[in-house]
Amino acid sequence: MAMDAIDRAIIAELERDGRLTNVQLAQRIGLTTGPCLRRVQRLEAEGVIRGYRAVLDPGALGRAFEVLVDLTLEAQDAETVERFEQALVRADEVVELRRLFGSPDYFVRVAVADLAAYESFLSLRVMTISGVRNVTSHFTMKTVKPAP
Repeated sequence: MAMDAIDRAIIAELERDGRLTNVQLAQRIGLTTGPCLRRVQRLEAEGVIRGYRAVLDPGALGRAFEVLVDLTLEAQDAETVERFEQALVRADEVVELRRLFGSPDYFVRVAVADLAAYESFLSLRVMTISGVRNVTSHFTMKTVKPAP
């Protein structure tokens, strides 16, 4: 899909504030409401805009303790991979799960209340999954640039 400067301006404004009304968005990018709405609908239909979400305060949800985890499996067969991925997808504590090329096999971002909650999650939910070989936990000192 070819995007022009107006499409990019729409995307930039919606990334900053996904709750903008069409009227507000049109004003910010210098279009009338009809063409603005049609462009947004086209960007949605073409999958450029995949959805809208709320950015929540992890502390208010009791999930302010975030751990970045590198994880390696014993084997890469389909059954082991599927079992592991499904177990972590079902875990509310897992906010991001990425399968990687090379080593480690997975990057996992975990959000829990505190260190004790993480230890419990790791011991009872991760280390009990058959096929897990190695887990390395990284504790964030400071978030310099948060994810959008």
